[in-house]
Amino acid sequence: MASPALPKLAFVAAATPEAEAAMEVLARRWPPVDLDDAEIVVALGGDGFMLETLHGQMKRAVPIYGMNLGTVGFLLNAFGIDDLAERLAGAREVVLHPLRMEATATDGSRVSGMAINDVSIYRETRQAARLAVEIDGVARLPELVCDGVLVATPAGSTAYNLSAHGPILPLGANLLALTPISPFRPRRWRGALLPNEARFTIRVLDPLKRPASAVADYTEVRDVTTVEIWEDRSIELRLLFDPEHHLEERILKEQFVP
Repeated sequence: MASPALPKLAFVAAATPEAEAAMEVLARRWPPVDLDDAEIVVALGGDGFMLETLHGQMKRAVPIYGMNLGTVGFLLNAFGIDDLAERLAGAREVVLHPLRMEATATDGSRVSGMAINDVSIYRETRQAARLAVEIDGVARLPELVCDGVLVATPAGSTAYNLSAHGPILPLGANLLALTPISPFRPRRWRGALLPNEARFTIRVLDPLKRPASAVADYTEVRDVTTVEIWEDRSIELRLLFDPEHHLEERILKEQFVP
């Protein structure tokens, strides 16, 4: 039986010998096209490189099929070359929407950033941060004393959010996780689950004495006073997965890891 015809492919690789060598082999078998002309982008590397690729393609809705040549590979498929045509033909698509961050610094400047995993606010010095949390304009926590707080997407809920004892969110839950990082007061607050259309506002209550930074994936803003966070549903990130390694199944399995 003849292999299915391949769509127009573009290959991108992490700056590692393994990924670059794999890209050379793939390019010899299937002559690539430019990124702007690709119908599918094949990304070779680890989860960090997949995040870079997703950020680079945010203005386009081109599907991205990742193959793991890194460490964990949570957002990627297993590496393999010989059956690439069949795997692409049978791949299942997942659509992700990133978080948008709008941060205001003490000097009045405003910085925008996008996050696929999470937006985090961290203390900058030895002293804990003093934060206030508003949801849709309603004050929910007048004071949170902590090392920080983060808002995580379902795709990012198994990353830093899980390490901070936040909940794992199934992809179809339409929820975002609000998770504190080492909370001191209120001591027993462990976070909240909010609808994905919620708008979060984090205010730094003492930005001069207890400064804080805001981070959205690759965008960091120092000395912030206010950070607004919401899911930007106008942007679609399309990932392709082999049926047996589907992202939704991986997130589900993480809830049963002993």
